[in-house]
Amino acid sequence: MEEESRGFKIIDKRGKQTEANHVTEENTTKKEGKEKLADEEQHFPELNFSTFLLSLSTSVLVNLGELPDLIIHEKKINLPLAKQTIHIIEIMKEKTSGNLTDEELRLIDAILYDLRMKYVDATKTTT
Repeated sequence: MEEESRGFKIIDKRGKQTEANHVTEENTTKKEGKEKLADEEQHFPELNFSTFLLSLSTSVLVNLGELPDLIIHEKKINLPLAKQTIHIIEIMKEKTSGNLTDEELRLIDAILYDLRMKYVDATKTTT
């Protein structure tokens, strides 16, 4: 906003300062967010077939009520979802047959055995 009054020129720079400050704050926030994300990524293990299996396994344990849900911090049982995730792991074993290392094969077999036993126990206690 510019006005001429009695030979003086008045320039309102408030809007420009606010915009400049906003851009600076936004850039700082973005930079902090990127640093935080990079920091969080360092805490995650390398993603490979084994860590993916362990992630699915943890999901089943949450749905069986063995572990608390990370969002609501409560243990809840969801047997259909647990069963479906176990089935997904079984499909992965079938589809990767012949392509797994001995260690990966032992891991998937152990995970399936443990999860199936926990599922059977959970169905007994909820019935």
